[in-house]
Amino acid sequence: MAEFWLISAPGEKTCQQTWEKMNNTTAKSQSLSVNHKFNIPDLKVGTLDVLVGLSDELGKLDLFVEGVARKTATYLGDVLEDQRDKLAENLLANGVDLTTYLTRFQWDMAKYPIKQPLKNIAEIISKQVSQIDSDLKSKSTAYNNLKGNLQSLERKSTGSLLTRTVGDLVKKEDFVLQSEYLTTLIVVVQKPMYHDWNTKYETLADMVVPRSSKLIFEDNEYGMFTVSLFKKVVDEYKLHARENRFVVRDFTYNENELMADKNEITRLASDKKKQFGPLVRWLKVNFSEAFTAWIHVKALRVFVESVLRYGLPVNFQAMLLQPYRKAARKLRDILKNLYGHLDSTMLSSSDIAEDIPGLGLSNQEYYPYVYYQINIDFFEKR
Repeated sequence: MAEFWLISAPGEKTCQQTWEKMNNTTAKSQSLSVNHKFNIPDLKVGTLDVLVGLSDELGKLDLFVEGVARKTATYLGDVLEDQRDKLAENLLANGVDLTTYLTRFQWDMAKYPIKQPLKNIAEIISKQVSQIDSDLKSKSTAYNNLKGNLQSLERKSTGSLLTRTVGDLVKKEDFVLQSEYLTTLIVVVQKPMYHDWNTKYETLADMVVPRSSKLIFEDNEYGMFTVSLFKKVVDEYKLHARENRFVVRDFTYNENELMADKNEITRLASDKKKQFGPLVRWLKVNFSEAFTAWIHVKALRVFVESVLRYGLPVNFQAMLLQPYRKAARKLRDILKNLYGHLDSTMLSSSDIAEDIPGLGLSNQEYYPYVYYQINIDFFEKR
């Protein structure tokens, strides 16, 4: 179960009573959900105007921070490639799995001092996660370019003999080199046409060296032959070869260039291997940073909305519910029975909620209690 409901309800005589009433009704007597207290510290309330403005800002910040966390998780999966099945064990928050972190949430006093105004805490989170987002873009661009260049070179050395590089398939002794008059061509021939080639290659132009053709490589479909001839008949030879469905590859043997290509693949593969470890570590650390920041934003939203809905002095209990499979609808009905009295208009979740300033109801379902969904499925399989 990756879906959680973060809700709050006003304290009755005590907040503990609010918790026990909800937990007894949903978990103990009905077994609809697994519930946890969600601990939010005593934050600075500020003025009503600030809270109303902050409510909308936190909604946008919530989407942004979750988006960065999900991008980081997705990219970590991409980087892991064949080890993608290990993604879940690499996506931790403060060293523990995501469910454990969420269900045992404790406010990070060092990162987000509670004596700061709420707006300042939101700005700290925004600045922190914006930096992660910026660094992720630059790091992913650099790594993707390196990976793309390597894959491009590797693709060129695989596939059909009609298109792949042939430098790694030939040897120096296959060619006539340093001759003023002679040269050697590489010709690709379909396997069923080997007989045609052997009977025709000497006649496709004048000045072809007799018995100079040699099969130097073949795959499932094609064979690669050499043929030596005078340089001045190369164009004529290519024309007649094409007419007979023999493909002359555009290749000139150059030892320095071949060595440079091999060195480039080796260099890129080495660079990728060197960057892999540090990049994975960075992604793991910064996923944790983004995820924990996201849950702090949720905590801020619950606090602000609870004060706006239930008033002052601050007196509410935040609770985390993890619905059992197929129990969501019944759980929603139970919560409506428990907390329906909090809203005199009794808007149902299917009603069109008005955009009431400060309550952040636009484009989302409305319930008489404060409610936010948290989905911690960050490692969906592809």
